[in-house]
Amino acid sequence: MMRPKATYVRPGTLTEAVDLLQDLDDRCKLLAGGTDVATELRSGAIRGRCLVDLSALPELKGIHEAEEELVIGSGVTLSEIASSAGVARGAPALAKAAAVFGSRQIRNMATIGGNICRASPAGDTLPPLYVQDAELELTSSSKTRRVSIRDFIQGPGRIDLKAGEILKCIRLKKAADFTMHRFDKIGNRKALAVSIVNLAGLVALSPDGIIQRIRLAWGSVAPTVVRSSRVEAFLTGKPLRMETLDQAYPLVQDAISPIDDARASAAYRRRVAVGLLFRLTTQQESPDSIMDIA
Repeated sequence: MMRPKATYVRPGTLTEAVDLLQDLDDRCKLLAGGTDVATELRSGAIRGRCLVDLSALPELKGIHEAEEELVIGSGVTLSEIASSAGVARGAPALAKAAAVFGSRQIRNMATIGGNICRASPAGDTLPPLYVQDAELELTSSSKTRRVSIRDFIQGPGRIDLKAGEILKCIRLKKAADFTMHRFDKIGNRKALAVSIVNLAGLVALSPDGIIQRIRLAWGSVAPTVVRSSRVEAFLTGKPLRMETLDQAYPLVQDAISPIDDARASAAYRRRVAVGLLFRLTTQQESPDSIMDIA
């Protein structure tokens, strides 16, 4: 039996897009970079739906840097994020995550908004957004609202995007006052790999190496990205040493709930989650050098 073809529309402005969504039912599929759409069409996952392509909307483009905040349009590609001087200054972990995301071809198409709305537990951009307490601006024909990324992502593929809404932009408080900005991932290959586990970390160290503030977010170890206030509170005020991080092992294990899947076992993910934490004691490139790997 032939599958029905999806209707395709490409609005030219945000106003046109939200007005269009108001007239469509909730089976409409929004596209940004569209890197997964061919697979979903072949599988029938979006069979019979209307495809609304947001890639032409100028209101979703651009990275705007204020004194204390970064505003990233949801239609900004991961290549643009990886090569942005503003992101390298204000959100170095996000720049690193974007730079190691997929292949160059995928990075040139995939958007930050698409990666967020995909809501994959293994999404590489998500842990850096969690550690910087990202706020998402959502707009419809009737109103605009803001929601934290932790509230927006509710589970694998589940998001708080109401009918008629579009993710317009991501707002981040700059993290320049942190000493360390980390993003690390483990995959089955050295490149083009979906994360088995990933970790974003921000650490503010005193001159004598004491952790003054720390934020940690693990991906692919639970249905959503994990930030543990218990782990962060335990490490605060202690020296950044292997012995200190080893003492946090039980708290990390309590915080995560990985599963077995085709990429790795739950037991392996548990070991890797702590192993990535230990990498905080190793040297990583400075924020200024992050753009060189894009």
